[in-house]
Amino acid sequence: MRWDNLSLTESGHGRAADAALFDADAVTTRTFDTPEFRGITFHEVRARSILNRVPGASRMPFEWTVNPYRGCTHACVYCFARKTHGYLDLDTGLGFDTQIVVKVNAPELLRRQLASPRWQGDHIAMGTNVDCYQRAEGRYRLMPGILTALRDRANPFSILTKGTLILRDLDLLTQAARVTDVGISVSVGFTDPELWRTVEPGTPAPERRLEVVRTLSEHGIGCGVLMAPVIPFLGDHPAQLRETVRAIAASGATSVTPLVLHLRPGAREWFMAWLARRHPHLVGRYERLYAEGAYAPKWYQRRITRQVHELAEEYGIGPTRAQTRRRIRPPETAAPAAPEGTQLSFL
Repeated sequence: MRWDNLSLTESGHGRAADAALFDADAVTTRTFDTPEFRGITFHEVRARSILNRVPGASRMPFEWTVNPYRGCTHACVYCFARKTHGYLDLDTGLGFDTQIVVKVNAPELLRRQLASPRWQGDHIAMGTNVDCYQRAEGRYRLMPGILTALRDRANPFSILTKGTLILRDLDLLTQAARVTDVGISVSVGFTDPELWRTVEPGTPAPERRLEVVRTLSEHGIGCGVLMAPVIPFLGDHPAQLRETVRAIAASGATSVTPLVLHLRPGAREWFMAWLARRHPHLVGRYERLYAEGAYAPKWYQRRITRQVHELAEEYGIGPTRAQTRRRIRPPETAAPAAPEGTQLSFL
């Protein structure tokens, strides 16, 4: 394995060598002979920086992210973050699911960077690239230290996750919410069990994720649901949308924000190969729907958004209101909302 591109930032933009992600000669590779990690290789690194600035051209409603992992065992066939594995000369298909980079010094590094006089206490978003509560977190336990550092500095933050492991850190989240703005959002694009098993094979079941929403709400931490992705022709039937919104409302979610599947380079090839194997009759329809690029046409996105918002109103929950880059205060909202056409990563 080669690590040729270490002078790349989290967003893939080149920087000087002294700003590289980590030292190539400081990579420790491990495997664990346990059922939950069989077939998965972990590359433990000591990162040089853990606070990542979002490129200025981005339309994301936050400026800073923390990503303790690269690659994700959730193995979602549509995950746009697949391309980032290529920056480290790692495979963006199966390799993204099974070759996990772990920044083992993330908690101590974050604590040091938050204490810097140059740090202004801006909002930090987590889970926007890959899931910080993926299966690997159960072994490496990086998030307790990260949350403790954020709590101790009263630094506002948000988390987007498909993982149920976040409940392990419920006490820390509660403590942090007492001193700063905390936003939590859980990603549930659909409740169809067959669709879940085939497109998100490494994630907890949708109903388990909605239990996370319910538990957080019961402990006074408002939690929204990012209904993402809505998958054309597989998860967008009106009856499917209705059932998903109904289940989200029943979980006590503070908001629901629908986002349609997008297929950036790297993810597009992997998803289309999966589609050809599982639903070959849909390949032509996808090629036409995504003929103009990574995003579904505006008319399609608007139709899905309208349907979901109407259902949300019917079931008594409102869509997340568009927000600018500002602090997020529970329980009014749970995660930064993206402008129309903007797509977050779906862990």
